Amino acid sequence: MDKKLFYYDLPEEYIAQEPLEKRDHAKMLVLKKQDGSIYHDYFYNIKNYLKKNDVLVLNESKVIKCRLKGLKETTNANIECFILNKINYNTANVLLKPAKRLKKNDRVFIGNFYFVVNKKLDYGKAIVEFSDDIDTVIEKHGKIPLPPYIKNKNINYDRYQTVYADKDGSTAAPTAGFHFTNELINDLEKNGIIFAKLRLDIGLDTFRPITEDDIEKHKIHSEYYSISEKEVEKILNAKKRGGRIIAVGTTSTRVLETIALEKGKLTACSGQTSLYIYPGFKFQLVQAMITNFHLPCSTLLVMVSAFAGRENILQAYEEAKQKNYRFYSFGDCMFIY
Repeated sequence: MDKKLFYYDLPEEYIAQEPLEKRDHAKMLVLKKQDGSIYHDYFYNIKNYLKKNDVLVLNESKVIKCRLKGLKETTNANIECFILNKINYNTANVLLKPAKRLKKNDRVFIGNFYFVVNKKLDYGKAIVEFSDDIDTVIEKHGKIPLPPYIKNKNINYDRYQTVYADKDGSTAAPTAGFHFTNELINDLEKNGIIFAKLRLDIGLDTFRPITEDDIEKHKIHSEYYSISEKEVEKILNAKKRGGRIIAVGTTSTRVLETIALEKGKLTACSGQTSLYIYPGFKFQLVQAMITNFHLPCSTLLVMVSAFAGRENILQAYEEAKQKNYRFYSFGDCMFIY
């Protein structure tokens, strides 16, 4: 499929630059995928679209302060280093900006610490070795890894985090979950809604656009996931009682569908997933989805198009613009069923 089929125009003023004061006051576009019908509401009314025994599947991965700023030893050039994942206590896969200024064995100083470039990889990535424990470096100098389209850098760390985030590991946030408050979760549970948790450690490749003209030729990044027996039982029991499996975000969707594809059924497991979902994919577990509005020609827009239909999604996005919805990480959301 041609990448251009997943393009839409979005003027910069639609991109939310900061979170709403009240998380659950985001606008919510409700899309019925069967016929493309659209309703407009607010997220605090989500219970009106749920029924007893529906199970909301959350990604509890927590964003780490993985953005580091340093100076190249020989030239004092400014270098940004994003920790993608740790290999061991002082070695990591990273994204370097600008990568072209660095070669193997170069040193970059971050305060009293430094790292050495061990190996350069594609797309600006590299393997580097730090002079101390990576956690220590992050604790002293780490910044929030905000997406490149957010120009406001004065964001409180807690607001680029879901209220239920628990397991350190992500370099980007599972933003569909931003709209939940502890009070809303408690209220939904009182109404018979089930919450289950899994983990997908989101990488910065989430923001990497599709580079191939044919979207099916694009290669997607690999991410660590896990789900416990206890959480699997919650989901399966809710389904037995007639509840729907509702993924909160594309990340939860990816884990559930990865397991269904690889194991044949939902089961407790962990591993790496590079599942790339595009139109033609047959969803086996996810029956409804809560998601934010995604970038043009992105793998996430392609995924929701696979779930709800490309024309339905693009029509919904156009209507969202007409209604002045806020887009991307700190923006408004959709409920697709």
